[in-house]
Amino acid sequence: MKKFIVIAASLLALSCSTPKGNLPEVSSGKVVRLESFNSKFVDSRNVDIWLPDGYSSQKKYAVVYMHDGQMLFDSTKTWNRQEWKVDEVASELIANFEITECIVVGIWNNGDYRHSEYFPQAIVKSIPQTCREEIIDYALKNKPQANSYLQFIVEELKPFIDKNYATIPDRNNTFLMGSSMGGIISIYGLCEYPEIFGGAACLSTHWPLFKPEDTLISNSLAKLYQNYLFEKLPIAGNHKIYFDYGTQTLDSFYKPYQQQVDMLMVEKGYDSNNWLTLEFEGEEHSERSWSKRLEIPLKFLLKK
Repeated sequence: MKKFIVIAASLLALSCSTPKGNLPEVSSGKVVRLESFNSKFVDSRNVDIWLPDGYSSQKKYAVVYMHDGQMLFDSTKTWNRQEWKVDEVASELIANFEITECIVVGIWNNGDYRHSEYFPQAIVKSIPQTCREEIIDYALKNKPQANSYLQFIVEELKPFIDKNYATIPDRNNTFLMGSSMGGIISIYGLCEYPEIFGGAACLSTHWPLFKPEDTLISNSLAKLYQNYLFEKLPIAGNHKIYFDYGTQTLDSFYKPYQQQVDMLMVEKGYDSNNWLTLEFEGEEHSERSWSKRLEIPLKFLLKK
């Protein structure tokens, strides 16, 4: 029972949005904030753009769009005093010529509506009647909006970034990355917009989509999403997809779901050239764990 209490607390904490405040302090590079970036599709929110040392309009940069953007750069300004250490990790990789130079666009989550924006909307109509109320009314607050969230990124945010920053706007240089439900929306975005995004990194992907201890509902939702992925995954060869999971706390539920997805990836023709799934023994569901292995998905997506 104690384990489930910790898990519930973790899910609640992930949904909480950090209050607006000063810019995050970074060890290298620079963060520019788009304050309350307006959208006709979803609620306005902050967007933090990390520019590497030596950023110049005379160069061209790949772009990584990351979800839960308030958790990426500065642990003194996050709810749990943890961070992804994006600036430290990306800077070192760039300095060592291990990845293509890139900028990182951190899209803040929408607090109470985080689950609503990250839950794969394409499967909502297929949710069994027995749990529709609990999922749609409670978890999604009767407002599924993942499609709108992706429209915001593709039709509003990306054009703004490409217009105002020195980006390489094509598919091969545009990526999505996130953890937990942020991993779910990352692979969903790749499937919905394969012509826009060339890769997705999904860390500690929350395949149960809801409460993992409720195996009946979780298995049902996961199967629906797997069916969606089988139909919508782009043809292997033009995209890169990264998955991983730990073995502690919330991550301890993920392995059987990930193994099912891995079988799907093989069936769809993906191999080590364009797909990677890793298990991290002893790692938990936290920014502290994700920061330890962030260099791996960055190198996988952006290897020179």
